[in-house]
Amino acid sequence: MRKTLLTMLFAGAAIASQAQMVNKVIDPVEYANPLMGSASKPDLSNGNTYPAVAVPWGMNFWTPQTGKMGNGWAYTYDADKLKGFKQTHQPSPWMNDYGQFCIMPATGGIKLSENARASWFSHKAEVSKPYYYSVYLADHDITTEMTATERAAQFRFTYPKSDNSTIVIDALDRGSYIKIIPAENKIIGYTKKYARSRLTNFKNYFVIYVDKPFTLASAWKDSIIVKDSLELTANHVGAVIGFKTRKGETVNMRVASSFISFEQAELNLKREIGSNSFNTTMTNAKATWNKTLSRIQVEGGSVDQARTFYSCLYRMLFFPNKLYEIDANNKPVHWSPYTGQTYPGYMFAGTGFWDTFRALYPFLNLMYPSINKEMQEGLINDYKEGGWLPEWSSPGYAPIMIGNNSASIVSDAYIKGGRGYDINKLYEALIHGANAVGPGGTGRTGVEYYNTLGYVPYDVKINENAARTLEYAYDDFTIYQLGKKLGKPASEIEIYKKRAMNYKNLFDPQTGLMRGKNKDGSFQSPFNPFKWGDAFTEGNSWHYSWSVFHDINGLIGLMGGKKAFVNKLDSVFTLPPIFDDSYYGDVIHEIREMQIMNMGQYAHGNQPIQHMLYLYNYAGAPWKTQYWVREAMNRLYKATPDGYCGDEDNGQTSAWYVFSAMGFYPVCPATDQYVLGAPLFKKATLNLENGKKVVINSPTNSAGNRYVSSLTYNGKPYDMTWLSHSALQKGAVIDIKMAPVPNKQRGIKDNAVPYSLSTEK
Repeated sequence: MRKTLLTMLFAGAAIASQAQMVNKVIDPVEYANPLMGSASKPDLSNGNTYPAVAVPWGMNFWTPQTGKMGNGWAYTYDADKLKGFKQTHQPSPWMNDYGQFCIMPATGGIKLSENARASWFSHKAEVSKPYYYSVYLADHDITTEMTATERAAQFRFTYPKSDNSTIVIDALDRGSYIKIIPAENKIIGYTKKYARSRLTNFKNYFVIYVDKPFTLASAWKDSIIVKDSLELTANHVGAVIGFKTRKGETVNMRVASSFISFEQAELNLKREIGSNSFNTTMTNAKATWNKTLSRIQVEGGSVDQARTFYSCLYRMLFFPNKLYEIDANNKPVHWSPYTGQTYPGYMFAGTGFWDTFRALYPFLNLMYPSINKEMQEGLINDYKEGGWLPEWSSPGYAPIMIGNNSASIVSDAYIKGGRGYDINKLYEALIHGANAVGPGGTGRTGVEYYNTLGYVPYDVKINENAARTLEYAYDDFTIYQLGKKLGKPASEIEIYKKRAMNYKNLFDPQTGLMRGKNKDGSFQSPFNPFKWGDAFTEGNSWHYSWSVFHDINGLIGLMGGKKAFVNKLDSVFTLPPIFDDSYYGDVIHEIREMQIMNMGQYAHGNQPIQHMLYLYNYAGAPWKTQYWVREAMNRLYKATPDGYCGDEDNGQTSAWYVFSAMGFYPVCPATDQYVLGAPLFKKATLNLENGKKVVINSPTNSAGNRYVSSLTYNGKPYDMTWLSHSALQKGAVIDIKMAPVPNKQRGIKDNAVPYSLSTEK
């Protein structure tokens, strides 16, 4: 009896285990959880995301709003009340929003202010999907549903029996306009509200149609009805419309917007929604998501792993978002954040290259190159209209982060095969930005020192100087790479190759770490490698000392050879999570996120160190990469509201996971290589845009089998610790045997390691 019982228990466990595995994902959009990362606050980020209802790279997104209007924390999972449903373009709560306006249904009389109209809600009565959102507004007894296109959206409100059902349109403050046209069941307006940059002639024009006649219609100002007014222009205006409803009656709303004109907004609505029903728009949005997400098909992972994978992939397909529109002649046109005029061609906004050059843009070049072609054409227009390439665009130029990483964005795209746009104009822009200081964080702060001394000094009142030096050196490498690809003369590009070695100027042999250096050539003193900020950006020396993406072999030499290098990498995890926050005067959220993760000094919640786990490959210990990458995926990601370990940052932190789950990562964008880790799933199929497939098979993969025992590439043994982008573009079958113990003989030869500039022949 006991033996039979044990057999039954083991069999049941096996069945349960199999039931938890996902053998094939048919409907990937249903695995994506838009609430992943939304349980965040200013002093602790679990993603700092919001549930966006949209389509990939759409101009507009829609989100429920729990926070105060104008607050960057638009939706937080722990909130109890909703204040409206906002059209948003917000890339990050730290950047805040632009062109936003809000819609809110209500009952019980006219309630205009955000607090008066707010309603309690519960996640138990909330449905959040990439293409659809629904919630029950308890105080109003209304169910609100919304779905979206690129520049338009549909709402469906289900009302109770009420003599005073309403819809409030809030155009927000900082300059707005509203007009109600009852004869057409129509409201038009614009908002001038934006948070960053200095924008010229900025307006987000919106048009709204409701399928039920208004029995109440009034414009309002500063949350007070203006008697007998249907049209207002002021700092903060809005509209309220009303009608009687019967129990269960649905009222439908169609809305679209434009940065160009009311006429263009009408055209956007007609083209993208027209006479389509709510359900048709929702079905189309779902199909768009499934088509886009299905570029990568994963099999043989747990339900949680599949959910996390597609939730991260969903989050990678928003930014930079389209700022362009399609005119009456079906040509792309855009409002320019630089001149305030309308021009032909593409324009994008909503991304910071300091974050996204690392993995998000390389991912687009691998899986979605056609959208990045549009983005490159948008960069050309940025340069033509503004005189510089942006580093943080939301939209226009915003002086937020350091670096000149537009060089990486441009170079990686062309080196990875991007064609059909004016690359020489972009190359011109890179040379311009590398040798001057521009407005709004463009160009290179401290360039006069960097180009003469080979570093930005610590003592010349330029903050985060060591980080700037390290990033400029990498950016110079990318310019050199692009110049080679374009056949530029050595006399023109050798200077950038030389400057790419400037990282060596900050290496301190005494500590074995990067350290700020004074103008006279002495190192900063005192020096605390655990001090955040100061010479570094949102990190300390232990995080930034690995930022030599293009020459890890050279860094290994500085640190005393491969064994010493591996020991140094190991130290990141064995050191306690101590910190010095004196530069900031307080514990910033990035510090707290490192402190609480129980991974020593490893700070995956911010970008500077995210590539570090892959550097073991360069020093003959690839199995340590395999171990730590799996640890990071297991510990730091989950498709839950607290599912990230820091700011998600416009797709970058998600891109780390998606690349790592596939089994490789772009340590050095602007080269042809990806550095190998180990896949998370038993099978992953990459459906490339050119029609080719990359199939990664690892049937023995499991929680216990995290190490690569052997690998074949198109049937032939493969000992390298990197993959070639150009080779993958031809299609490939990669077979990986996974094991519970590392194979310490694989990938350790000198010719097996990834690219470094100092070993270039």
